[in-house]
Amino acid sequence: MEWSALVLLLVLLPPPPCASDDRLLVGKPLSPGTTIVSDDGGFALGFFSPANSSSTPANLYLGIWYADIPTLTPVWVANRGAPATNTTSSTSNLALSDATGRILWSTNVTVSGEVTGGNVSGSYAVLLNTGNLVIRSANGTALWQSFEHPTDTFLPGMKIRVVYSTRAAERLVSWTSPDDPSPGRFSYGVDTFTSLQLFLWNGTVPIMRDGPWTGYSVASRYQPNASAFVYQAIVSTDEEIYLTYTLSDGAPRARYVVTGSGEYRFQSWNATLSSWAVLGVWPASDCNRYGHCGAFGYCDNTAAAPSPATCRCLEGFEPADGDEWNHGVFSAGCRRKEAVRCTDGYFAPLTGMKSPDKFVHVANRTQDECRVECANNCSCVAYAYANLSTTRTTGDVTRCLVWAGDLIDTEKMGDIVGSDTLYLRLAGLNNAPVQGKSNALRIALPTVLATTALIITGIFLAWFKFKGKRRNSKGHNTKSSLVATSTSDDLPEGSPAQDFEFPFIKFEEIETATANFSEAYKIGQGGFGKVYKAILGGREVAIKRLSKDSDQGTEEFRNEVILIAKLQHRNLVQLLGCSVEGGEKILIYEYLPNRSLDAILFDNSRKVLLDWPARFNIIKGVARGLLYLHQDSRLTIVHRDLKAANVLLDAEMRPKIADFGMARIFNDNQINANTRRVVGTYGYMAPEYAMEGVFSIKSDVYSFGVLILELVTGIRRSSFNKIKGFPNLTIYAWNMWKEGKGKDLVDPSIVDTCSLDEVLLCSHMALLCAQENPDDRPLMSSIVFSLENGSTTMPTPSNPGHYGQGSSDMEQIRDRTDTSMNSLTLTNLEGR
Repeated sequence: MEWSALVLLLVLLPPPPCASDDRLLVGKPLSPGTTIVSDDGGFALGFFSPANSSSTPANLYLGIWYADIPTLTPVWVANRGAPATNTTSSTSNLALSDATGRILWSTNVTVSGEVTGGNVSGSYAVLLNTGNLVIRSANGTALWQSFEHPTDTFLPGMKIRVVYSTRAAERLVSWTSPDDPSPGRFSYGVDTFTSLQLFLWNGTVPIMRDGPWTGYSVASRYQPNASAFVYQAIVSTDEEIYLTYTLSDGAPRARYVVTGSGEYRFQSWNATLSSWAVLGVWPASDCNRYGHCGAFGYCDNTAAAPSPATCRCLEGFEPADGDEWNHGVFSAGCRRKEAVRCTDGYFAPLTGMKSPDKFVHVANRTQDECRVECANNCSCVAYAYANLSTTRTTGDVTRCLVWAGDLIDTEKMGDIVGSDTLYLRLAGLNNAPVQGKSNALRIALPTVLATTALIITGIFLAWFKFKGKRRNSKGHNTKSSLVATSTSDDLPEGSPAQDFEFPFIKFEEIETATANFSEAYKIGQGGFGKVYKAILGGREVAIKRLSKDSDQGTEEFRNEVILIAKLQHRNLVQLLGCSVEGGEKILIYEYLPNRSLDAILFDNSRKVLLDWPARFNIIKGVARGLLYLHQDSRLTIVHRDLKAANVLLDAEMRPKIADFGMARIFNDNQINANTRRVVGTYGYMAPEYAMEGVFSIKSDVYSFGVLILELVTGIRRSSFNKIKGFPNLTIYAWNMWKEGKGKDLVDPSIVDTCSLDEVLLCSHMALLCAQENPDDRPLMSSIVFSLENGSTTMPTPSNPGHYGQGSSDMEQIRDRTDTSMNSLTLTNLEGR
């Protein structure tokens, strides 16, 4: 079997500057036993026969599989419905045919090429490191790619999408059986009718549904068995909407696959066992199966393990058949306890839900208009609203869903990304939004007063409990519960809300471990104190001792303890314990051997340790950490002091964001805040923050843009002798980019190891992050997605935000600060 025409399309091009050679060699025919391998050795293209195939002669398929895994695992099959059993060849449009000329498979793309001096000019094909087979024109345009024609496997970077104009959609389709790649009964993809939800189907019958999209961009999920994060993204543009995902650095091979038994699985390769480990299976239980709980029933998936998920009736409903319901048969669903009248206009908010199927999407409605849309329709039983403005900048950015029939396939998901608030119409309550707010006030006011009384009572009880325990616990090694709302000078030991165990270490143990804080143990010094390396409990740790003369020491200490102890992410530094005795405030962190990024990046003798792959991984790691702070943690947190000195590196140069002493928590509806006390580091601070005291998550985005530029260039943000007379690195980079000299920004020490495409992507992203208008800066969700997927459709950046070094600017900044020595360091303009 020989695919000879493909050979004529392979071209050997000289590698561009600052890029790896990922082109395929010419002159090697593709025949049984011969493969084409991606540049990193991860994927192979060739002919295979399924492992368990019993046909004689063996059926042969053209496909792509993992080249670095011993178990044959095809991820894409060209001629899955037309196996070859004899010699085949390829025509000039990449059509696979047998000896009789029968077409087995075709790309329907006409390509051309001619051999000149041993090389091929014109179109060419390449197997990328992602497992994507791409046919490109001479100018590099993708004419066809296997990722747009998936079989049963969903790989990182692939899209499952719907094109709005044509309603064309990609679906994953199962194999018929383990030894037969032909299309099976089961498929997974986007619902082409609504474009808002994904289904697993058996033919045309739904098996499982993911629920309507709520507008989130990126959702992360940690897979402990694979020691990896999975970042799932939904991208909506004017042309299409699609689902994609990426994996964190160092993750083992992983894939989603639709099986011939009707399951959607997430698998990860276990090198120790030399087998595929199944990390997730959907439907996970009968309760997750489409419509399992019947009309107006819902599956409650919020019960703590090992309690199983179970069916319940929505508020105001009861089982239609009590006997069947009690025996675990839920197909009859639920019925209203009391009939709804047209004048009944109260909608109960059910939070943390997967909204039901069979909705109508009403375009261009605000949340109030969506409520009125349902209230004014006597047959409307529920509505749900979402704002999509964070993911779409043009067109309709609203998502108003209304239901006029039975509510089918509803779930209680809890407070997780993707959950909805479903507003359910209840009988007997006349509180229609279109008739005013007086009834709502009558309902809400007693609740507010009762809640306030409970809170006040709780505060007094907690205070008395705290005062009593302080006297008993002083000087003892104990466990303490921390609470973020405390205003005490020390940390309270009890709270009625969100308490958790946290280790307090005796001060004398820390004194012993550091030889009474000997200079020989000191490894660093910052604006709030000194840092020592020591061994506690048999483990290397970093001990941060806050300065006693710091006016804000207690506040920053409380912030850092509360925030870091509650945050868990591989790109955030881990807090192991603390000590509060005799005015001492001490934090104990995990020890990171490569210390801070700035100590390596700006040291000419050490920066060789940071080649471009390491720097690019640091950029992506910091981006993931910020995404977690801004969106994926239970709290929305603004760091306010992101800089190279606050990025620590572990033994493998993986980044961890540190120093949360200045961080601030935002509530769910808060967009920005204003302060008279500007804290941070000059050069990294966004201009609206430095000059006006206004900060938000976009302030961190600005700082991240400056950090990217430092990693790309190897230049400090204010190294005047290296930026050719420009006021700062950001303005210098923007002018170089405008003049088409982006590649000249690259640190000379990494030119031999960098990818020009990645460098230009990072430089472009940095300038978008550093734009003057905070609204123009991208969200961390879109930043992570672009960095992981190599986006080429980013907007043109506008003039970067800038506050100069004139006396008037510096006076304005000083006017925004208090007298604290820790608020803002301007000495030598090099940070703290």
